[in-house]
Parts: sequence; structure tokens; C-alpha cells
Amino acid sequence: DVLKDFKEAQSVVDKETSVISNDIQKKNKKAICEILMVYSFHRLVDVFGNIPYDDALNIENLAPKYDDAKAIYDKLFTRLDAAIANLDVNESSFGSSDKIYNGNVTSWKRFGNSLKVKMAISVADVLELNPGAKISSAIAGGIFTASSQDAKYKYLDAQPNTNPVYVQFIASGRNDWVVANTIVDTMNFLNDPRRDDYFDQNLGAGIYTGGVYGTYNDYYSYTHVSPTVVAPTREAILINYTELQFYLAEAAERGLIGTPADAVTYYNAGITSSILYWGGTAADAADYLLNPNVAYATAPGATYKEKIGLQAWLAFYDRGLLGWTSWRRLDAPMFNYPPGQAVGSQFIPKRFTYPISEQTINGSNYKAAASAIGGDNLTTRLFWDLTNKQ
Repeated sequence: DVLKDFKEAQSVVDKETSVISNDIQKKNKKAICEILMVYSFHRLVDVFGNIPYDDALNIENLAPKYDDAKAIYDKLFTRLDAAIANLDVNESSFGSSDKIYNGNVTSWKRFGNSLKVKMAISVADVLELNPGAKISSAIAGGIFTASSQDAKYKYLDAQPNTNPVYVQFIASGRNDWVVANTIVDTMNFLNDPRRDDYFDQNLGAGIYTGGVYGTYNDYYSYTHVSPTVVAPTREAILINYTELQFYLAEAAERGLIGTPADAVTYYNAGITSSILYWGGTAADAADYLLNPNVAYATAPGATYKEKIGLQAWLAFYDRGLLGWTSWRRLDAPMFNYPPGQAVGSQFIPKRFTYPISEQTINGSNYKAAASAIGGDNLTTRLFWDLTNKQ
């Protein structure tokens, strides 16, 4: 649906008259659509693995074949580079119709390069895709350097234009969501200053008790999600400065950019920007970073993946796909296991299974795709998920 809209938008731009857009403005508009198509395909690959790509978005083809996920990534990098190169910062684009950057082409160029870093760190273990070169070229082209440059989409306060989380938590009338002890226990241990921003204080000021992970929990006995998170106008983040800092910290540790010593700077910047974004102060961030369980040099964990993985996961609190993907890549943090669940067993999905409709509508291609990835199972690892998990 989203991808088809972007493709159609590019076709509409081609038909605009010179009164609406000159040739450079058209090129900018189409490049922005292209960048967002790359973003969307990238998300699909990171969720499912192999997907229809070469045959996708063709309404005449009712049975598109699935393409290899790694090959798709390679093509997406090429498309992204071309789209970034097509952006002319001296001309305008969509103007006020652009609800993310108000038509600012420089901002979209930063977004494109930041997306390249995001994609490259996803495939950091897949050396054939040259992740280090991708990250270096993105940095040279200009990436986010401050939270003010984040790509955010603002929802409205009236349905149907409210944040989907508000619809699930509030508009639905459901009162059965509590925060799991996995994150509450961790943040309590770290005395994390974001607790009063992430969580409601329904149990009393400064009291946070997570529900037992994987079991039934009484709604009134455990900590609820904060009003900030479930607000109808809560903004959605496409990519932000905070996540980029954690990616760069990881890249430095991997030797893809700079030196391992640079990882500390990026790690601290990621934590600080997250705390500030959620309403904390610079003093809050400084105090938190002095905590020996947070400070990079002394934080628990034998590897950088454990240190960066934990703090990135905490910062990605209300961005479920991002937190899940970070965990899949870095094998961190360790989660609480449901009661009765043997430690080490495979109970957290590694991917989404394909939609049931594919089995009936596109059966032969579905079967070929399932076979190619090792089975259409929740436990099947994606091509970039090379390391063993807990």
C-alpha cells in the first residue's frame, strides 16, 4: 500500500506542468519518494527476509516471485545512492505538503545518508555488501548531527489521524496493558532518569513494578505505560539522531570508522540525546553516565555488543521494530524468561512469517521462498543474523 503510493506519486510528478514544478523540483520530488521507497523495502526485508522485489508493485502480475534478501539490500543501496545524488539542495520540493521536512531538500539528503548508515549497520556482518564503505560515504555526504534534524511524523488529535498506539491503548477502551518487568527491572537497577517519561506513576510517585513477563498480570497491580507514549499526537520517528549515535558507536567498535575509542563518544551522545528527547536534562544525562553500570568503561558486559545493545534497546522503548531488530543483531540484552520456560530455548521470534494470503494466492512462489530461507518459521534467521543468540 505505502510502496504503491510512492510509485504512483512519482508518476504524478512526471505529469506536473511547469506551472507546478520545474524539472529540478520534479527530480527532487521523485528522489524523496525513492528514498522513502528504499526505507520501506528495507523494513520489509528486515521483517520477513526474502520478499517480492523485482516483480513487486506490478498490478498485472498476480504471482510475483520472491527475491533473495541480500540481493535486495544490494539493489537498495544502489537506488539510495542514486536518489541522494539526484537531490539538488538549491531547489525546493514538496513545500508545506511535506509533513516531515516541509520540503527542505537538505534535510532529505541528511535523511538519505542517515538511512544508508542504518542499512549498513544492519548488514555489518555481511562483508560482501561493504558496510564500512557505505557508512564512510554516508558520513562524507552528511548525516544527522543533532536531534533537531530527526525525521518525525506528527499525528493529529482527532481520529482517524491519531497515533496508532493511542488507538490500541486508549480509543479501543482496553485496560489491560502493563509494562513488562524485563525493562522495568533493568531501568530500576540503573536508576534510569527516563522512567517517569516511559512509565506512568499509577502505583505512587517513583514506584515502578513491571508485570511478570509472559504471564497474566492484573492491570491495577503493575505499572502502566506513560500518558506521553499513548497520546493521540505522539509523533512517529522514521530515523533519529539517537539511533544514529548507537550505530556509529558500533561501527567504531567494529573498525568500520574511526577507532574503538570513538565508540565512547558516540555511546555517550546516544544516551544523552535520548534522555533529552524524553524530557530529561543535561544534568540527568551526566549523572546517569557516571553510574558505573552505565559508563562505557565499567558497564557490565564482556563485549561492546552487550554495552551498546542494552542502552540502544532502552532508548528504542516505543519503537518496537527497532528494539527487536537491535536485539536480533547484537544478541543483547538478556531478557527475562517466562515462568516455566527453559533458559536458552527459542521463544522470541527471529522474523515474521509470511502472510497467510500468500499461501493461497501465490502458493508456488511462497513455497520456493520458504524453502530458500530455511522454512517460513518464526525461528528462521535472516541473512544478516549470523551470530548465536541466547
